[in-house]
Amino acid sequence: MEAPDHPFSELFAQLGLASDPDAIKRFIERNGPLPDDMALPDAPCWNEGQAELLREALEADADWAEVVDHLDASLRKKS
Repeated sequence: MEAPDHPFSELFAQLGLASDPDAIKRFIERNGPLPDDMALPDAPCWNEGQAELLREALEADADWAEVVDHLDASLRKKS
């Protein structure tokens, strides 16, 4: 069985954030780049529930893990 493919915007919606392309771009610009030694769920931009959702997605290798990895990479890019 193939894992569901979640769009990047759907992850933002799951996190309770604006999920249109411009809002996603602004969020990444405002909150990145994250330090190399900081785990994504530990970033100060998340509330407790958001951090837990990200942590669970990564730990359980859930169907969200791929798009969470994309978010992680996006927040680490240096402009």
